[in-house]
Amino acid sequence: MKQKGAPKYGPAHKIILAVLIGIMAVSGYRIAGKYIDDWNMEREYKQLAQMVKEETTAVPEPRSAAEPEEETEQEEETEAPYVSPIDFEALAQINPDVVGWITIPDTNIDYPIVQSQDNDTYLRKSFEGESTAAGSIFLDFESQSDMEGYNNIIYGHHMKNGSMFKDVVEYKDEQYFKDHQYFEIYTPKETIHLKAVSCYYIENDPMVRKTKFHDDDSFQAFVREMLEPCEYAEIPQDPVSRLFVLVTCSYEVEDGRTVLFAVETGEEKETAR
Repeated sequence: MKQKGAPKYGPAHKIILAVLIGIMAVSGYRIAGKYIDDWNMEREYKQLAQMVKEETTAVPEPRSAAEPEEETEQEEETEAPYVSPIDFEALAQINPDVVGWITIPDTNIDYPIVQSQDNDTYLRKSFEGESTAAGSIFLDFESQSDMEGYNNIIYGHHMKNGSMFKDVVEYKDEQYFKDHQYFEIYTPKETIHLKAVSCYYIENDPMVRKTKFHDDDSFQAFVREMLEPCEYAEIPQDPVSRLFVLVTCSYEVEDGRTVLFAVETGEEKETAR
């Protein structure tokens, strides 16, 4: 009785096998390349953060117990000029499009904010001008560059490696929302203390990008309309001076977006004088 030997492959089978191996090799190369690209971009942003953050709080030297305090009569009190914890001069030398820096404690969000003449430039362009899928964190071109306008819309990609605005989608969880409500945006002129007040996902809706309003009443009505869809929204009782909206991709619906709304807290505003 003849034993069956190993199957014999003809030329056609060998070609198909070679093609499949080639496809697998190319796919693996692309996946590895994307992973390396994302990792390199995140490392560069972390190095950038370390470079431009400065210690601005000076610790006074202790006074000797034997040294008497000088008495001053009617000494004029003067406020120290605002000093940003971010070295914007150094950032501007790298990229003059920089307009701010956003930091959300206990998240991966710690990035410069740029603005161009459109909303396409920084979708696939890093802060240092390199082509990358991660892009940059950028301010809507129709928002005021000093972020003193009514509605300030800031975009960032939802990256699988957790970078850029991936953590914004976590705010759709009520507990995460409450644990990460307070954060800051720095500009060359001020520190903006913010509180998250609403978060939900939508289809890509241009209404969120509205920046022009007839008067303050119409803006306040817009704020209420934007915040209400969130079940755990904390709608401010006092008028909102300006609104900040963090926008990233969301996958519950086709062409979806997660939108996180924040308003200024009651903390005293730190500004340049």
